[in-house]
Amino acid sequence: MTIYAIGDIHGHLDKLRAAHDAVEADRAREGTGAAPLVHVGDLVDRGPDSAGVVEYLRTTAAEDPRLVILKGNHDAMFVEFLASRPGRWSDSRYVGDNIGGRATLASYGIDATTSARRLHDDAIAAVPEAHRVFLSGLPLTHLAGDCLFVHAGIRPGVPLEEQDEADLIWIRDRFLLDPGDHGPLVVHGHTPVVSVEHHGNRLAIDTGAAWDGPVTAVAIEGRDAFVLTEEGRVPVARLR
Repeated sequence: MTIYAIGDIHGHLDKLRAAHDAVEADRAREGTGAAPLVHVGDLVDRGPDSAGVVEYLRTTAAEDPRLVILKGNHDAMFVEFLASRPGRWSDSRYVGDNIGGRATLASYGIDATTSARRLHDDAIAAVPEAHRVFLSGLPLTHLAGDCLFVHAGIRPGVPLEEQDEADLIWIRDRFLLDPGDHGPLVVHGHTPVVSVEHHGNRLAIDTGAAWDGPVTAVAIEGRDAFVLTEEGRVPVARLR
């Protein structure tokens, strides 16, 4: 069984389209047309066209049942910003220097240089309801084959049905530093790596699109992973 996956996007529509092209080229070469394609979240923030990414994935997913799109922490923060009352601390956090929310709002045609309160009011008016519904309804996990797909990771030792949403979209060291067997191979983004890393129990596929890196597409067969390039598949060596 082949499963495709794409790492964090962060508002880079051009890079996302290139990743989709790489998947389609691999489908043609390998005869895997029915294989699912899972996106591990963080559609928005920091990049130049978050609005374009959301609209592209929303409309594409509506037409293509092979697409699975998970919610990342940045997607959750954007939804929270849109749903919150003006003046809440979360408003200021989302449009602060670290998150990249102002770039997302600018992609919707909003003047992103104004105050958090003004940005909130402008966002309510500018962001289509269809985008809010789409982002709010994204699932947190997807289980397929030998893989569990999730944005950030899981809390080791906790059954999947008991995992906390905050861990699924935010966890780092407690998950990343755990060498134990999680059962399925956990395929995740959230923590950027220079190139895809296979740690035996987890596969890290966020290659830093938020920081000028690529949006990477991989093919997974069993617990083996391959980066999709213009020249074809490149196997990902296991680090342990």
